Amino acid sequence: MTKPLDWIETELQALRDTGLYNQIRILESPQGAWLVVDGEKVLNFCANNYLGLANHPRLVEAAKKAADKYGVGPGAVRTIAGTMDLHLELEKRLAAFKKVENAITFQSGFSANLATIPALVGKEDVIFSDRLNHASIIDGCRLAKAKIIPYDHCSPASLKRSLDEFRADFRRALVVTDGVFSMDGDIAPLDEIYEVTRDYDVILMVDDAHGEGVLGEGGRGIVDHFKLHGKVDVEVGTLSKAFGVVGGVVAGHPLVVEWLYQRGRPFLFSSAMTIPDVAACIEAVKILESSTELVDRLWENAAYFKGEMKTLGFDTGKSATPITPVMLGEAPLAQKFSRKLFEEGVFAMSIGFPTVPQGEARIRVMISAAHSKEDLDQGLAAFEKVGRDLEVIG
Repeated sequence: MTKPLDWIETELQALRDTGLYNQIRILESPQGAWLVVDGEKVLNFCANNYLGLANHPRLVEAAKKAADKYGVGPGAVRTIAGTMDLHLELEKRLAAFKKVENAITFQSGFSANLATIPALVGKEDVIFSDRLNHASIIDGCRLAKAKIIPYDHCSPASLKRSLDEFRADFRRALVVTDGVFSMDGDIAPLDEIYEVTRDYDVILMVDDAHGEGVLGEGGRGIVDHFKLHGKVDVEVGTLSKAFGVVGGVVAGHPLVVEWLYQRGRPFLFSSAMTIPDVAACIEAVKILESSTELVDRLWENAAYFKGEMKTLGFDTGKSATPITPVMLGEAPLAQKFSRKLFEEGVFAMSIGFPTVPQGEARIRVMISAAHSKEDLDQGLAAFEKVGRDLEVIG
């Protein structure tokens, strides 16, 4: 007799058989250039800790001081009794950093997208979404129950064709794109997208999760990178990558922020960011405001690593950012490559379907400002050895 959950074991076995089962590694140390993973000290090529802020002494101290003063948990949602003065300070600082009028914070970047998209469009409306947008955008679009029309990846021409064909059929329209696409590391042509959308009465939204702390002056993001201040209605971001902590932010037009205070469901129905996290985020903004040193070092490290990988003969895709995909093709090969790297002291996880399309499995290397040149050279030597052993390179 079958049981109600037997199907799950069948599906799990199918994932194991096809090399798509996620083996989760356990970290036993702070985030940094090096980690202790499953008891082994390894070079960290996995984390989104672009600027090395996740264990920065200033952030740690700021979190400790805030916990001593305010405690740990907010105890309520923001609209009841969970908004503290530190939340408002963070939002004010983020708005100034992003060069916008206002900002609102959420528990994560994922929550920020789930809050924003359904608040802006609904059943009578349409969303034009890049085909490779992040899962949080996809889920936000589904929750909105609007008509979803995908356009070809990073193609303003495809977007224009869709706008010409469908825009007039709907009440409101939202155009949404990632700023930096996390799997390939390519940058959305936001300047061209803006030029296309300006004639169609649409809300323009960008998810800058992998652009903040990376692109633009001192890491101010893709809008700053393209000098589009005041022209993009909604900038969604995360505080868990380059900022090194956790949380999400929506910045842009003050009307959007005010509306999310009233109708952003994760804001209304989930407790506020914890106080130590907020304090650490504030300190991260202060660091970025004071110097471009970390952002500059990130780009220097990325350029060096990518150049050497290409010289070795690896396919690093079309990345234009520090994200470095090492394209391998099939998931079993990518998983084997990852295991071999770990044996060589390098922690770099494989990524396969459904995160990336079938046949496009890869090792995604995340370069950080925390890496020294010696770290990068050690990683390159490991990639060369494993690449030759598995006949990926000659």
